[in-house]
Amino acid sequence: MVKHNSYFEGEVQSLGFERLGRPISVGVVEAGEHRFDTVAAERMTVVSGEFQVRLKGEESWKHYSAGTYFEIGATSSFDVRVAGATAYLCEYF
Repeated sequence: MVKHNSYFEGEVQSLGFERLGRPISVGVVEAGEHRFDTVAAERMTVVSGEFQVRLKGEESWKHYSAGTYFEIGATSSFDVRVAGATAYLCEYF
């Protein structure tokens, strides 16, 4: 079953589903800056566009363009800055 999610007054939209028994979501982040909290560990792959990412406890921002990914631990958070609509794939572990 596919589940639609909307966050930050619609600035982030995603579709959640399962693949090979693991939860996955695909979505789009509109221009802006957002903080995401994690429950499970995640791998975020940039499909189209670019993310600027600051992981919890870090001061500097790192750049991720299409085809790259970053990982976040469980029960953590990360900030994302986006200049234009950016698509992502999120795998939960």
